[in-house]
Amino acid sequence: MTVQQDQLDRFLFEGRNVRGELVRLQESYQHILDSYHYPPIIQDLLGELMAAASLLTATLKFEGEVSMQIQSEGSVKYAVINGTHDQKLRGVARWDEKVKLPTEFAALFRKGYLAITLAPDEGERYQGIVALDKPTLAECLEDYFLQSEQLLTKVSLRTSREKETAFAGGMLLQVIPESSETSQAHDNPDFDHLGHLMSTLKNEELFHLSTEQILHRLYHEEKVRLYEPQPVVFSCDCSRQRSAVSLQNVAKSELLSIVAEEGAVVMNCQFCHTEYRFDAIDIENIHSQNMPADDSKH
Repeated sequence: MTVQQDQLDRFLFEGRNVRGELVRLQESYQHILDSYHYPPIIQDLLGELMAAASLLTATLKFEGEVSMQIQSEGSVKYAVINGTHDQKLRGVARWDEKVKLPTEFAALFRKGYLAITLAPDEGERYQGIVALDKPTLAECLEDYFLQSEQLLTKVSLRTSREKETAFAGGMLLQVIPESSETSQAHDNPDFDHLGHLMSTLKNEELFHLSTEQILHRLYHEEKVRLYEPQPVVFSCDCSRQRSAVSLQNVAKSELLSIVAEEGAVVMNCQFCHTEYRFDAIDIENIHSQNMPADDSKH
């Protein structure tokens, strides 16, 4: 059976009141790794964040965006993954390139926190913040769900590099709320049992077995309903038009001075590193409100 990468699968334990998700990323993950020369520990961090964003986005009941942003005063200054309800992801990280990076997750941060922002297309934004004070990102996310949703949640996040191929992925199990007023944070032996079995999943199984095979290996004694898969892609919404709009906020004389000295005003997307160049004619058009019509990336 073919193992499908860049795909999110949802499943349900019938009779257990527990739902689950499994995601595997390869091409979409590689897009982010190709955008900058990230050291291995930062590659792992971005891969885990990317898998986490996909899993979190799949729990949403609205159309919109999710942002998972890490900030700290330690070696890693900033890391963010943005995702949409239709599983379009992008991300970037910044770190102190002058220091030797630690090899463990918790040591990357000082006064670090993860801000999770939910931004529905219609309705109010919500932001939850959780401290990065656990040994793994997965454990920090379990705390987030317990604090913000009062839901028992088990998260597993993995990355793997095999020859020239990088993989990221993960699983999530979560108790289904019986009602909007009911907390599901109390002890639950069924959930604990399913979570324990999930923790036995190995990297080679996650990245090289089909979802059906994984669920059978872990939960062959359970009745599991598997839903239609959803593709996951890297997608950046930057454009020449958006870059031009941002230049309207800079004085025309300043922009023309840059063109005179350097030949063009150059803007780079921090997510996909697409370069947009604007010459003197472009600058005149931008500041006369005659915006360039070409919205392509070049």
